[in-house]
Amino acid sequence: MKYARLELYVSQPRLNRFLRACGNSKTKAQKLYKINLRVAQAFYPVMNLFEIFLRNALYNRLSLHFNDQDWITTQKNLFMNHPSLAPSRYFLRGCVLKAETKIRPHPITPGKLVSEQTLGFWTALFDNHHYILLQGSIMGAFPNKPAAVNRSAVVTKLKNIREFRNRIYHNEPICFRGNSIDFSFASQILNDVHDVISWIDPKLLDYTGYFNNVGDKINLPNNL
Repeated sequence: MKYARLELYVSQPRLNRFLRACGNSKTKAQKLYKINLRVAQAFYPVMNLFEIFLRNALYNRLSLHFNDQDWITTQKNLFMNHPSLAPSRYFLRGCVLKAETKIRPHPITPGKLVSEQTLGFWTALFDNHHYILLQGSIMGAFPNKPAAVNRSAVVTKLKNIREFRNRIYHNEPICFRGNSIDFSFASQILNDVHDVISWIDPKLLDYTGYFNNVGDKINLPNNL
């Protein structure tokens, strides 16, 4: 495809950053744009598995904490409605209510409510106001984490992963540091994802690894 046609449909402002990073070479800019998409594409199965593993690990842990397999339903008006959560506008409760509205008129089940929650719901459990109410029990979702890893360390990794994931899902570039071509942050996110998965269960890394070719795609800019 000619650069002018790509620019017409992708937009000049979006491509300009690629053009600047490639010394105004339209050929290289177009190639880098494709590489960026390939790296983003490679992250999809890894991120998908990460979210599923994290979601279920946290759900199972809180099922033990509340001694209730259906806590996402029953705690809507208990833990999620605690007065101390007013400043956060009862974020978790709001997420559950929103999911219920989306599911109706079909039967509302805990399983459906769980599957409707975004990554933001699960990472929000580590916000201090939720963490305190849960007495830190959610750290039990990571039985294999190093002893030195505390809530703050978990929050930092989850925040970076979620923001990076949103960049991918909203078609934002992930190949830059400033105006330079640099996939180092993407590499760091991949390491963070592997860390969190290994904290849940190191054996899950083998399963994730089967779908992981992010490293190969990150090395493609070497051929620009």
